[in-house]
Amino acid sequence: MNPRNDTSARPRPRWGVFSRPDFRLLWVGETVSGLGNSVTVVALPLIAVVGLGAGSTAVGLLTAAVWLPWLLVGLPVGAWVDRSRKRPLMIACDLAAAAALLSVPAAAWLDALTFRHLVVVALVCGTAAVCFNTAYHSYIRIALDGRDLLEGNAKLQGSAAATQIAGPGVAGLLAQALGAVTALVADAVTFLVSAVCLQRIGAVEPDRAPCAERASLRRQIMAGLRFVGRDPYLRPMVTWGAAINMALMGYQAVQVVFLVRTVGLNPGTVGLLLTSGSAGGVVGALVATRLSRRFGTGRGLLLLQLTTSPFVLLLPMTTAGPGLLLFATGSFLVGVGISVANIVVGTFRQIYCPPHLLGRVVATAMVINHSTIPLGSLLGGVLGDAVGYRPAMWIMTGVVAPCWLILAMSPMRRMRDLPQARTPEQAHAKG
Repeated sequence: MNPRNDTSARPRPRWGVFSRPDFRLLWVGETVSGLGNSVTVVALPLIAVVGLGAGSTAVGLLTAAVWLPWLLVGLPVGAWVDRSRKRPLMIACDLAAAAALLSVPAAAWLDALTFRHLVVVALVCGTAAVCFNTAYHSYIRIALDGRDLLEGNAKLQGSAAATQIAGPGVAGLLAQALGAVTALVADAVTFLVSAVCLQRIGAVEPDRAPCAERASLRRQIMAGLRFVGRDPYLRPMVTWGAAINMALMGYQAVQVVFLVRTVGLNPGTVGLLLTSGSAGGVVGALVATRLSRRFGTGRGLLLLQLTTSPFVLLLPMTTAGPGLLLFATGSFLVGVGISVANIVVGTFRQIYCPPHLLGRVVATAMVINHSTIPLGSLLGGVLGDAVGYRPAMWIMTGVVAPCWLILAMSPMRRMRDLPQARTPEQAHAKG
C-alpha cells in the first residue's frame, strides 16, 4: 500500500489537519485570498457603476473579463504548472493581483481611472486566479499526505463557502465606510497576506520530471486532454461538472428577477435567501469527511447526489410568505450536495492522477466546466424572456435534478470507494 494513501498507518492528531503548520498557513492564505476574491467581484462593478456611471452591458463585460482567462489560457497554464514550482508561482499570482488592485485607487487619486483600466484589472486578476487555482490544486498534494487530503479539501472548501457568504457583505461595508475605490486597498492586502503565508510554508516540492522540459507545450496539453478523455472516472466527472454548471447557472441567471418580479420580494429578502446555498456549502464541507468514511467516497458521492439533487425542484414552487422556505430548503440542500461533490472529486484527482499530469488534469477539468457557465447564463436569460421566469426556473432546475445519472453510469456505481491509482491497463497517457 502507498504510505501516502494509508488511512491507518498512524493515529490522527486531535486537531486533524490543523495540527500541521504547513496546512494552517495554506488554509489561512487561501481563506484570506478567497475573501479578497469575493470582495473584488462586488467592488469592481460598484466602482464601474458608482464611480464611472457604467450601465448593465458594461458591468456584464467586466464580469466576463474575470472568467475569460479560463477559456483563453486555462489549458496552457495547466501544462506550465506541471513543469513549474507551484509555491513561487502562487506567490507571484498573489503579488500580481495585489498590484493590479492597488492600481485602481492610485489611478482614481490621480483622476485618471477609466472603464478600460477596470477591464484590464479584471483580466489580470482573472489570469492570476487561473494560474493560482491550477497550481493550488496541485500543491495541496505536496502540503498534505494522501490520508489527509479529503479532510484538508473539506476544510478549504468550507472556508471558500464561508467567504462567499461573507465576501459581498464585507465588500458592501468597506465600500460604505471607505468608498468602493479605497476598499480595493483592503482587498489588495488580503492577497499580500496570502503571499506571506505561502512564503512561510516549509514543505519541499519534488524535482520536476526531466521530460517536462523537453516536451512541447502542445504535446503536454494534448497529454492532459487524452488522460481525462480516456479515463473511465475523470471523463464522467468532468461531463457531470460541465452539465451541472450549465444547469445551475441557467436558473441562477433568472432567480433574482424571479424572486423580485414573480414572487414579489424586496432586495433584502432576496439577498438573505441567496445565502442559503452558500450556507449549504459550509455544511457540506463540515460533513464531507464523515460521510465519505461512513459510506465510501464513490457510493457516498452517488447517494448524496441522488438525495439532494431533486430538492432543486422546490425552487420554482416558491411563493411569498411560508413558501419562501421552499427556496431556502432547495438551495441549502443543493449547496450541500455540490460542496461534498467538489471535495470528493477534487481529492480523488489529487490522489489518482500522476503528479506530473495533475496540473493539466485540473486545468482541463476547469476549462471544460467553466466553459458552460456563460452558456447556461445565456440560456436561462433567453428562456426567462421567452416563456416567463417561473417556467424558465422549472426548465433549468429540471436539468439539474437528473445530472447525477452521469455519475451513476460510470464504474463508480459498483464501488464503495474511488480508486487511489490507475491500473496498468488504464495508463495510456504520457506526460
